[in-house]
Amino acid sequence: MKKPSYWTITEAPYTNASAEQMSILYTRYDLARRWAAGRDVLEVACGAGVGLGLIAGNAKSVTGGDIDSKNCATARSTYEGRQGIRIQQLDAQVLPFGAGSFGAVILFEAIYYLPAPAAFVAEAARVLDSSGVLLISSVNPQWTGFNPSPFSTRYYTAAELAGLLGAKGFETEVHAAFREGEDGPIAAAIHAFKVAAVKLHLIPRTMKGKEFLKRIFFGRLTPIPRELTPGIAPLEPLVHIEDAGDITKYKMLYAVARRATRQEDMK
Repeated sequence: MKKPSYWTITEAPYTNASAEQMSILYTRYDLARRWAAGRDVLEVACGAGVGLGLIAGNAKSVTGGDIDSKNCATARSTYEGRQGIRIQQLDAQVLPFGAGSFGAVILFEAIYYLPAPAAFVAEAARVLDSSGVLLISSVNPQWTGFNPSPFSTRYYTAAELAGLLGAKGFETEVHAAFREGEDGPIAAAIHAFKVAAVKLHLIPRTMKGKEFLKRIFFGRLTPIPRELTPGIAPLEPLVHIEDAGDITKYKMLYAVARRATRQEDMK
């Protein structure tokens, strides 16, 4: 079977994004930045590496890894010569690092691509030190506007994600964010169009292909930079899943999983 080209679905530099897409991108990497303080950090499936520099501003060191060679080459070109940031090609399910190598492992918008997610979680547990944290973000498959990505294998609900992590010994908190706004006539029409387009398989499969629809429905788009910077987009507050209410209204899920039994404060 031919290996997918993940570059085509990566939020790569200079890909045009809506304001909400930029906020989603920045919100997850701000979460990583806060948990990265003073830690050696590994971002698995780092894509083109747009978040690595933001994380590095707080971390002791940052390693970015991706299975796609073009993604790795793009990240290397961005951070070439940057102290404390290294890039290497890797498979998320067989991490080439020793036990206890990292204080934080990150997997953003990628767990649904993995053929064996449990293998990744086991590997993350292995390479984390005794007080390490695993951060995962994913689209919420229970959201009414959910559209599965090309190459995806399985999406996890909040409960399923907590169960997957718990099976490997993690204590997990799941949060939601980016609640669907109150439906006015225009918002309701856009939502109805998207739901119909998903059912009819009319949504383009690549990031470039989606830009046309974004321009129609969201207006002016902003190019994604090679490296995210502080304050580049609005931050969205995360809501604990137990306080979220109707989970079908939320677009995004965020899991914070810790090996240690003691509770650590984010720095």
